[in-house]
Amino acid sequence: MPDANLSLQVLPMVAQDQVYAVVDKVIEAIKASGLKYVVGPLETSIEGDLEELIDLVKKAQDICVEAGANRIVSIIKIDYSPDGVTIDEKIGKYRC
Repeated sequence: MPDANLSLQVLPMVAQDQVYAVVDKVIEAIKASGLKYVVGPLETSIEGDLEELIDLVKKAQDICVEAGANRIVSIIKIDYSPDGVTIDEKIGKYRC
């Protein structure tokens, strides 16, 4: 069982018309990680091992820099439990 949920909001400082394209690249990296994730309108929540999630945050920063951002504001929330924690326990009852 995963031991953490991490929600990540990435705000790359690029031209306004490029923001969504850069965020899309970050979401593609999250998808490629193979971890369970849920994209929301303001952040993406990811489930996994805490170390792996932190590495993914670092990768998100690198993706933004590679896309031309000279600064990135990231807002991160972490729910950690050594006994395990899942996205489904939080929102499963709200899914259709």
